[in-house]
Amino acid sequence: MARDFSWIRPEPWGIHVVPADCWIDPSRPVDRALVTHGHSDHARGGHGETVATPETLAIMKLRYATSEGAVPVAYHETLSLRGGVSATYIPAGHVLGSAQILLEHAGERIIVTGDFKRRADPTCPPFEVTPCDVLITEATFGLPVFRHPPVEHEIAKLLSALAASPERCVLVGAYALGKAQRLIAELRRAGHLEPIYMHGAMERMCRLYEELGVDLGELRLVGDVAKAELAGHIVVAPPSALNDRWSRRLPDPITAMASGWMRVRQRARQRMVELPLVISDHADWDELTQTVIDVNPAETWITHGREEAMLRWCQLNQRKARALALVGYEDEDD
Repeated sequence: MARDFSWIRPEPWGIHVVPADCWIDPSRPVDRALVTHGHSDHARGGHGETVATPETLAIMKLRYATSEGAVPVAYHETLSLRGGVSATYIPAGHVLGSAQILLEHAGERIIVTGDFKRRADPTCPPFEVTPCDVLITEATFGLPVFRHPPVEHEIAKLLSALAASPERCVLVGAYALGKAQRLIAELRRAGHLEPIYMHGAMERMCRLYEELGVDLGELRLVGDVAKAELAGHIVVAPPSALNDRWSRRLPDPITAMASGWMRVRQRARQRMVELPLVISDHADWDELTQTVIDVNPAETWITHGREEAMLRWCQLNQRKARALALVGYEDEDD
């Protein structure tokens, strides 16, 4: 018998779980929201009830001052919702606390991945492949041109640039939630144990990561030291600070940026980035297509990204698929 999965209804501003009357990552306030992770295009304040992992709820409290109506759910814990729907949160590997949401109703299983990646990340649990009938997947880097290099290669480039110019510093633009902490953790994993300096806007999130059990080593604020002391060190700042007046306090910085978009040379030039580092917290083309193969859903629904190429790949591989027209999801500098 043909199934239409009509109990899940994609709307322009979120995914509606009809029998439970709740929404996944809605872009406007609702009575009950199931949130996949803490980035602002998925997590917003004003909901009557917010269901998310404890880490995501802590991130939301810090970033958006949301605490009322918080309902924590651990990984692999199953919640019973109204209308005979259950929801299980499964690691997505995107950032700390990020989750896929497995929804089950009337014998059918639907997974909403949120944002995800398949690469190892020392700051969060890895993505878990989970069979389902419908896979609702992101496609931020859903074009064959996006094949991310090993993160070890990009970290080695960064450390080589630092070693080659000890009289300078390397200023790395990295998104304040997830990317900055992963970059620091990867540097530690590569053996860089020197103090890492950070822009003041990074401090609260880095400290929260540490409180939640992620070891980032010795971190110092740029504003606490003289300009000369920053020579030979790595400085992490929001992408907006790369060419800001703030960067003038640094000793002849080598400007770098950590983002999957650094694969696109024009983006690096627009940012005036001297050292592009292709480090992404999203799945690349190979990870996206391999995930569809591994999960092997009856249908694949594609959202917020390069939907057309993923849709075409599914069609060429005899896989039923559709593109969703959700709005409000951005890459946030990845």
